[in-house]
Amino acid sequence: MSAESRLRETQAQGAADPMEVRRILRLAIPSAGRLWAAIGFGFLSGGSAVALLGVSAWLITRASEQPALMYLSAAVVGVRAFALGRAFFRYLERLAGHDAAFRQLGTVRSRLYARLEPLAPDGLRGVRSGDLLARLADDVDELQNLALRVIQPLVSAGLVAVGSIVAAFLILPAAGVALLVTLAVALVAGMLVNRWVAGAAERRIAPLRAELNDALHDLVANLDVLTAYGALPAAQERVRAAGERLTAASRTRAVGLGLTAGVVSLLAGAATVFGLSGGIPAVIDGSLDAPGLAVVALLPLAVFEVFGTVPLAFGAWRRVRASAERIASAAPIEVPDGVPVDAPDGRALVVSGDVGGVPEVLLDGVSAHWPDDDHDVLRELDLRLRPGERVLLTGPTGAGKTALAHVLTRLIDHTGDYSIDGVPARDLRQDDVRRVIGLVEQRPYLFDSDLRQNLLFARDTATDDELLDALDRVGLRGWALARGGLSEPVGERGALVSGGQAQRIALARALLAHFPVLVVDEPTANVDSAVADAIVRDVLRTAAEDGRTVLLISHTDVPTELVDRVVRLEDGALVG
Repeated sequence: MSAESRLRETQAQGAADPMEVRRILRLAIPSAGRLWAAIGFGFLSGGSAVALLGVSAWLITRASEQPALMYLSAAVVGVRAFALGRAFFRYLERLAGHDAAFRQLGTVRSRLYARLEPLAPDGLRGVRSGDLLARLADDVDELQNLALRVIQPLVSAGLVAVGSIVAAFLILPAAGVALLVTLAVALVAGMLVNRWVAGAAERRIAPLRAELNDALHDLVANLDVLTAYGALPAAQERVRAAGERLTAASRTRAVGLGLTAGVVSLLAGAATVFGLSGGIPAVIDGSLDAPGLAVVALLPLAVFEVFGTVPLAFGAWRRVRASAERIASAAPIEVPDGVPVDAPDGRALVVSGDVGGVPEVLLDGVSAHWPDDDHDVLRELDLRLRPGERVLLTGPTGAGKTALAHVLTRLIDHTGDYSIDGVPARDLRQDDVRRVIGLVEQRPYLFDSDLRQNLLFARDTATDDELLDALDRVGLRGWALARGGLSEPVGERGALVSGGQAQRIALARALLAHFPVLVVDEPTANVDSAVADAIVRDVLRTAAEDGRTVLLISHTDVPTELVDRVVRLEDGALVG
């Protein structure tokens, strides 16, 4: 796929429901108390800056007339106070504003994760991991600018501008009108210039940044495969090209910011000229004194310095909205077809099985398909798992064995009747179902941590002795102690252990979780026959010891004395 096609795909995925975008934007706004505190400090900082220049201009001009010191003392104190106030209130604005924004980002991330968690893993099959990571990290980070660079500048700078216009009008009405007109022209011209030069680039930065993250993620995660097949140069070129496109968009945005600042500065000079053109005649006819003329001339410079953030706020708004759209599309309002959803009044699962609290699992006429795929991979399937039964499920690749495992653990939805101890699975909370029916996947995920943490993931209250006992039951106790114990790392995704060892660690993890029903999906994949036989025996032996139900999905032959019965799945239905 070409880089342009990837970008178009990313942008297409960014299409989101407008109501969901507005909900995310509202969620990114800090609480009213914290937000207004930051706005208030911003107003005081901006007001101090304007007052500092105005009082300084008056003081210098008035001092040149050599009046008695008593007439200058208040202005001297004012200059000192406003100089200190500008820095002090600016610090408080930054502190309060960033504290409020960062607090809210935690809320946004937790809400987004809560929306994504029910979709994983099958509801996110079409989402690229690098792009999803960019939405969870970079795009959520961009939302802080809604308060910091959009709302706060617009409100605080707007209030300072209104107050300055009123002050200029009281000194000289013509100067107040000139300041009002030039500020309005600066706002419109700055917005138009920024949108014309940088508007498209600002909307493209978020998807381009995600494209670069995705390319980097693919390169790092698949470095060994890319190197083995000679595809590393192409992957590196993809990263380089994505970086160049992001750099070009960022450079265009910077040009737009510079031109906008230039337009604002130009109009600040125009406001000063207009103030002088109205103030000089007023001095000549005696309606305005010299210190007042200095204030009228220099006041616009301070006002425009504060007001310069207002046109830029609209550019920040475009970037924030683009990120909000990408976040909304990552966690859609409508759950994809095929992903199970908890009923509003979901029941808690209370197991009352006759065999040590192990329930009976019954599937009657069950059909299922992968999310957003209309093709049924299971069709009218009937299966009964009695308490304590060990069942071997065989079948060719693509027959639907993994889909059945995901239906049993409520990772994908189904039609037909699926019940646990006579209670329909749809009426139960999914978390409760997964506490009873555990899944050891074909490619178990190991965290980039030590062996202890990978086991405590199943039961965080387990002691080291209990962890070693679980490893002993799957034949790994000696191996674990020989390599340094539970504190030894397993590497990213289990890179420091073999495939068979990873399968056994996952099985030990499942044993620690005490699942009454255990579904083991292809535990012998990617291991040699001797290891495969040992793993299968470990799985079924430990199940027999605990009295738990086991559904073993396997391509390899299993000794008949180890299982109670064998069922075969072909083309989504049981045969024989």
